[in-house]
Amino acid sequence: MKSLKFRTLFLSAAVTLAAFVGLPAQAQALSDYAENKLIDLLARGQAFTAPTTHYYALATASGSDSACGTEVSGGSYARASITASLTNYAGTQSAGSTSASSGTGGQTSNNIAINFATPSAGWGTVVEYCVFDASSGGNLLWRAALTTNKAINSGDTVSFAIAAATLTLQ
Repeated sequence: MKSLKFRTLFLSAAVTLAAFVGLPAQAQALSDYAENKLIDLLARGQAFTAPTTHYYALATASGSDSACGTEVSGGSYARASITASLTNYAGTQSAGSTSASSGTGGQTSNNIAINFATPSAGWGTVVEYCVFDASSGGNLLWRAALTTNKAINSGDTVSFAIAAATLTLQ
């Protein structure tokens, strides 16, 4: 059990696949790595350089606070990326905002769609997604389980719709 943890991290998302409606995901965990970096930054005065790009990974098995599950491989799979910026992530005051955060809810979401490459072969059944600070390997930042697992087939369109990936710190 962790003695110091940012109360709650909610990360929800929807994955739009081919002709299907978005599938919501619920928060699992801010990673151990990210928790440690935030504690060291906010409570211990240690420097931390935030990642400038977030890389979204899809997994076919569940992971933990310290590791993503079994990441998809093959079939033209690659992590999808989104640059950390005021334009690409909403301010805490409202979805879609592009100014510095000034809200009271501690929530942000993606202002742009997060698109994966079109699969050239099936990717298996995706059960969670993870966010890293690198296009391969790297440090796990957070992860979330899909509330409905989804088989990804060759030719599917796979993306997180605008405002579908929501991050809330309370």
